[in-house]
Amino acid sequence: MTEIRVGYVDVYVVRLAASALEVLALHRARDRDRPGSWEIVHGHIEPGERPDASARRELTEETGLTALKLYNLSRVDAFFENRTGEVMLIPVFVAFVAPDAPVVVSAEHEDFAWLPAAEAQRRLTWPRERRAIDDIVVLLEHGDAGPVEDVLRA
Repeated sequence: MTEIRVGYVDVYVVRLAASALEVLALHRARDRDRPGSWEIVHGHIEPGERPDASARRELTEETGLTALKLYNLSRVDAFFENRTGEVMLIPVFVAFVAPDAPVVVSAEHEDFAWLPAAEAQRRLTWPRERRAIDDIVVLLEHGDAGPVEDVLRA
C-alpha cells in the first residue's frame, strides 16, 4: 500500500535587493544526485522535528545563512518517491535573509546565484519551484505578508 508522508521541506531563500526581490538558486555538485541542476534549499525532516524547524536547520546547513524572517508559503507540494513507494508531502517555506549575508554552500552544491524572480523561474529545474515563485511574488514581494502576516509568519 502506498503511504502518504510529510518527509521533506522546501525553502526559498530571498532577499530584498535595491531593485526587487531576489531568489537564491543553488547549483548541484556534479558528484551528487541531480548533478548540475539548479534548485532551492531542500531537506529531510528529522524524526520529531517540526517542518519550520527543519526549514531553519536546512537553510543553515546548505547555505550558512540564518533567516531574519521565515514564512509558511501556504502551500504543500507533493511528489512520488520512487525509492520508497511513498507519496511525499512537502511544506513550503520562504526565508528572508540579510541582503549582504555571505552564502557558504554545502558539499551538495558547487555554486549559487542571486536572481530576480523571473530569472529564477527560468533557471530552476523543478516546475514546482517555478510555480512557487509566483506565490512568493504575490504574497511577500514587499518583505512581509501584509494582511496575512499573522497567518504566514513562522
